[in-house]
Amino acid sequence: MSTIPPKIRVTVWSEFRHEKLNPKVAALYPQGMHQAIAAVLAQHADFTVRTATLDEPEHGLTDAVLDETDVLTWWGHLAHGEVSDAVVAKVRTRVLEGMGLIVLHSGHFSKIFKALMGDTCSLSWRESTDKERLWVVNRAHPIAQGLGAYFEIPIEEMYGEPFGIPTPDELIFISWFTGGEVFRSGATWRRGHGNIFYFRPGHETYPTYHHPQVQQVIVNSVRWAHSGVRIKETGPNLLPLEPLPVDPEAAGRSIIGHR
Repeated sequence: MSTIPPKIRVTVWSEFRHEKLNPKVAALYPQGMHQAIAAVLAQHADFTVRTATLDEPEHGLTDAVLDETDVLTWWGHLAHGEVSDAVVAKVRTRVLEGMGLIVLHSGHFSKIFKALMGDTCSLSWRESTDKERLWVVNRAHPIAQGLGAYFEIPIEEMYGEPFGIPTPDELIFISWFTGGEVFRSGATWRRGHGNIFYFRPGHETYPTYHHPQVQQVIVNSVRWAHSGVRIKETGPNLLPLEPLPVDPEAAGRSIIGHR
């Protein structure tokens, strides 16, 4: 008898600040970028999707929510500094235990990404009328499923090298911009038992999250990031599974001590 695999539980996190402050962003994402991303994921039968935002208690990332999250997506920009260090520590622990993490666009400078990367995560940027061409340099990777050799975003914010990240475990996308810059725009890492993917596109004043190939990458990356495990590391004081050999010197000292 066949069994139905459990659904991947996804939490889509965002600051939800630009949409309240900038009419242009609100027009593109009237319910928020997090809701736009969640709506795309919810179309797939193998996902269950919830959202969380910065101004909710504990930023919407309570212990109960994190315990029920297999993959967390993260978009931040205006308020990286407002994210609680305690919440960051909890998220980091969950990633090390096996929760997947998808970091989007300006989330490169979030506390959680920098904590997991152990680097500056800095870069150069330009908000202009650049076209972005994303070259798929690892076409066999699951995150690139359904894509061609490249895809283009008509207008996007430019991110340029050098990008202050540790060498990726896998590089999937390299972006080229009209101004001539290039950028490692899709990369993966493993930290502990957790899979991490950084994906560059997603500036708030452009309709990037309505772009079909961008949506496909996010869907693919959630499936890839799902490890299927949650392993809490045990402490160092463990009883032996097998009888330990007798240390002759220790045994001798014991005998001498009883004379």
